[in-house]
Amino acid sequence: QVQLVESGGGLVQSGGSLRLSCAASGSIFSFHVMGWYRQAPGKRRELVATITSDGSTNYADSVKGRFTISRDNPKNTVYLQMNSLKPEDTAVYYCNTDTWRFPWGQGTQVTVSS
Repeated sequence: QVQLVESGGGLVQSGGSLRLSCAASGSIFSFHVMGWYRQAPGKRRELVATITSDGSTNYADSVKGRFTISRDNPKNTVYLQMNSLKPEDTAVYYCNTDTWRFPWGQGTQVTVSS
């Protein structure tokens, strides 16, 4: 069973940056489209960005130009570089495949103060 462990969140001021990491156990990681998701209090979980096994990326309009998703297949890790953070980016951030194939990890809290 693949396990996902997110890290790198924290408290940052508006305009700041954070880099999130998601480490996956299991060698099948590299075959999947991976995504970063976020869930703010009282809101549904939403897709932030995806990356295919060969590195093609897509972003939600709300983060386009500010966030960058990347992956290191040999390390079974996917990253999310977040720049120019805004208070509305405050949420718990999770990673998973594009079809939610794996059990959800605990997520990592990102809080952006104004």
